[in-house]
Amino acid sequence: MTDPAPPAVPFAVGSRVRLREMPSYLKSADPMPMLRPPDLVDAQEEGEVVGLRALEQLAVRFRRGTFLLEARQLEPISS
Repeated sequence: MTDPAPPAVPFAVGSRVRLREMPSYLKSADPMPMLRPPDLVDAQEEGEVVGLRALEQLAVRFRRGTFLLEARQLEPISS
């Protein structure tokens, strides 16, 4: 038997995204990540995917920084 393929992340680098809901905290995408308050990203603020990480995590650049978020926390913005 072969293992089923892992689900594909529906975002690519350069995709425009928005948070589905405000998380309880944000995790910076720095080499040494830090937890940051969630109010650094506004509810309807658009961000850009700048990196794909393990376990369906994405590095997303917003106006006030770049943060690691799970793919399920994001929704694509249609152009």
